[in-house]
Formats: sequence, C-alpha cells, structure tokens
Amino acid sequence: MKRGEVVSLHVKPQYGFAEKGASGTYEHAKIPPYADLTIHLELLHWKSVELLLDNESVTKKILKTGEGYEKPNDGTIVKVKYMAKLEDGTIFEKKGLTGDPFEFTIDGDQVILGLDMAVAKMKKGEIALITIAPEYGFGAVEVARDLAVVPPNSTLTYEVELVSFTKEKEFWQMNAGEKLNAASKRKEEGNALFRVGKYWRAGKKYERAARYVEQDKAFLEEEKQQAQALKLSCYLNSAACKLKLNEFRLAVDLCTRVLELDPENLKALYRRIQAYIQVGELALAESDIKKALQIDPDNKEIKLELKKLRQIESQYEKKSAEMFENLFSRLSKTEISKSRKQK
Repeated sequence: MKRGEVVSLHVKPQYGFAEKGASGTYEHAKIPPYADLTIHLELLHWKSVELLLDNESVTKKILKTGEGYEKPNDGTIVKVKYMAKLEDGTIFEKKGLTGDPFEFTIDGDQVILGLDMAVAKMKKGEIALITIAPEYGFGAVEVARDLAVVPPNSTLTYEVELVSFTKEKEFWQMNAGEKLNAASKRKEEGNALFRVGKYWRAGKKYERAARYVEQDKAFLEEEKQQAQALKLSCYLNSAACKLKLNEFRLAVDLCTRVLELDPENLKALYRRIQAYIQVGELALAESDIKKALQIDPDNKEIKLELKKLRQIESQYEKKSAEMFENLFSRLSKTEISKSRKQK
C-alpha cells in the first residue's frame, strides 16, 4: 500500500481466525469459526526500521525523518540529545536534553558500540529509537550510569536526536601529506584499541587508515614508499584483529593482499597459515609453511604451526581409520547375516 491509500480487504477463514474464531469484547463482536472477513483499511503513515547488523543486534526505528542525505563518517564530531532505557522502562541515562547537546566523535570509543554505529547512520535533525543487544552495549558486566545501574546482559533502548555534526574531511578531498598523516593517526588509534582488547573497533581503525593511502597514483616516490609501508602494516594489523574475532576467511584475504605487495612477508604468511588451519585448509597451510621456512628456516613460530598441522593431520587420519573400520565391520556383519539366511 501507499501512504493515504484506502482499501477493502476480503479475507478467507484460513487467513483470518480459521476454525477458532474469536470471543467478543466491548470493542468488537464475537467472530464465529470459519468466518469470511471484510476489513476496511487506511494506511496513514509508517516508521522505517533499519537493521544495522544481519543478526538484528542493533536496529534503528526512524521516528522523525532527518534533513538532506549526508550522514556522519568516522571521525565526525556529532551533537545529540538522548534518553536511554532498560527493557523494563527504567531510565538509566539522559544526555543533552537540558542545556547543550551531548558531543562525541564517531568511532572514537567514547560511547557504546551500538550507539556509535546507529548515530553514524542518522541524518541531521533525525530522531530515532535505537535498540541495542548486550554484545553491542555494556556486555556481561554491571555498569553504574547517571540515573540507574545497568544489569549484566541488558538490552538497551536509546531515543536519540542528531542535532548537528561536523564531518571530517573525506580522503578524496585531501592532498598526499594529509592522507599520510590521517592514515598514521588512525593506525595509532587502532594500536591503542588493540592493546586493550577492543579488536572490532581496532579493525575499523586499520581499515580506515588503509583507505587513505590505497590510491597513491598522485603521490611522489617517497610518499608512495610511506603509503606502501602503512598499507602493509594496516592490512597485517587488521588480519590480527580478524584472527582474534574468529573471522578467519577475512584474515586470509587481508594477508593475501599483503603478499601480493610483498611476497616474502613472514608475518602475512604466519597469519595466513593460522587462518588456513582454523578453516581446515590444511594443504594451503602446508604450502605457506614451506614458503615461510624457505625464507627463514629457523623461525620458531612457523615450526610450531607445522607441529600443530601434523597433529591435526594425525587426528584426521585416526578418525578416518576408525570410520572405515566401523564401516567394514558393519558390512562384514551384513554379509554374515545374509550367508546365515541363505543356509
């Protein structure tokens, strides 16, 4: 339907109340079993709901549409007003509702991850109801906020208004020097987050840093060398984040990017070996181990991965032998049973 449309719906019992019918109330009459229904319906308006993650851990329901088309990017300083509640309606925090709006930086690790992600998808003037699952909120810990304590594993609801924002300059608007400086800054921010175990946020920083220097055709030769070093470092660090997050296929892709630029990069080979082993690509892992040991025959970390690989292969062989033994045992019993029946 379209906004303002009025229709008359004719509904067969199997799409209505079926064989059960419905008991009457002061609002409507009793509906007998197997009743055909006629429904007069007008669509007045609707509120859009965005799923910010495939698993619906963060959703955004638009209560008031914002202006224009621009949205905050990473590094943007945003000004918001919000009220935050628990599932039972307890208000645990209010920001910017009296006095100046609350200010924070997108992807600056200043608010919970779910709120950060949602505000980055809003337009100026937009008001939205944001629902955040525990893993994108305060997690499994109890947290004291301004107005109440948030229990462990709490689902949170924020009603947020994005008052205004000041966007960071996009990478295509920067000259070579600005891009190199921005990439270095994002990389250092990622390192700080990685050290305290915030791997998802750290990975985002490394990805952002790499984007600044991926297109280096306009760079001078010395700038290209700096850009290359930053790219390699950010891809490798991002791969380390993916390993920590068990996103092994993405770790493989990032290490492959490094090896396309630097075929003898031991860190990239080592991390790709780890990822291949985790996803069961044992032949590819062994191939990378051979390459790594050709570059550095005494590398202890690579030798440990080789030992791990051999242990896994041994376990596979043992399981396969047991499986075939059981199969042949069952076949043998079947043959004996057939022979007895024939006799």
